[in-house]
Amino acid sequence: MLRLTDLRKSFGPIAAVDGVSLEVHRGEVFGLLGPNGAGKSTTISMAVGLLAPDSGSVDVNSQGPPTSHRVRAHIGVATQALAIYDQLTGLENLRMFGRLYGLSGTTLAKRVEHALDLVGLLPRAKDLAGGYSGGMKRRLNLAAALIHDPPLLLLDEPTAGVDPQSRNNILDTVRELAKQGRTIIYTTHYMEEAQRLCDRVGIIDKGRLLCVGTVDELVRTHGGTSLVRVSRGEHEDAIETDDPLRTIETAITHGRDTQAATHPITGIRIDRPDLESVFLALTGRRLRD
Repeated sequence: MLRLTDLRKSFGPIAAVDGVSLEVHRGEVFGLLGPNGAGKSTTISMAVGLLAPDSGSVDVNSQGPPTSHRVRAHIGVATQALAIYDQLTGLENLRMFGRLYGLSGTTLAKRVEHALDLVGLLPRAKDLAGGYSGGMKRRLNLAAALIHDPPLLLLDEPTAGVDPQSRNNILDTVRELAKQGRTIIYTTHYMEEAQRLCDRVGIIDKGRLLCVGTVDELVRTHGGTSLVRVSRGEHEDAIETDDPLRTIETAITHGRDTQAATHPITGIRIDRPDLESVFLALTGRRLRD
């Protein structure tokens, strides 16, 4: 559905995107993760035709680059910066965006109603968007990306700064869209969202794509070892291990043989590597401001 080939973009001496090649398969949810300034937004901007690459190519749905109006009609984008008009109602916002995509009449009315219902805003459709909460505006932003029923969706941090209820609605909406067979590119700083939603994940940093794979593949390859924490009263032993169950068995057996009377085990916890472990291992722990 989306193919990026050796994509490059520089701003003066800074290589924002440095040779990114990627294929996003039809019908998958693909997570694009990276620290601030890693090149995510620049990559997305080139993928949808907002920025021209210095070199390399973008192909959407095997129909060519997004510089064509016909090709862009296959793409829906929910940007991190809200693209809605506070002076219009939710209904008027979606009617306007639908008309920009050439929708009219009954088709437009049905698409507007469906999009508002999908994001839970149908009861507030006639209220001014300026009076919406932050979470409601995020949901309207997503509805605007869906109004023309695109097969490819690019969602740039769609849950940033929203309340738990709106976040849950947005995640449920993304799952429903995925079930319908849409291809979704999802950028986020919330690792648990990527683990829950994404079929594959790519991690980008300093303009280069560091790895691509399923969450399980990335954790196995880059996540490091598990940490078994064995508590004996106020004392805790933290043991790095590739075999947590064997380590626990050894701790219990050893405690039974030598320490049970004076230092019995009071708790055991396994901290397994996850996508955040992978992210920090590949991009480092230094702050990115």
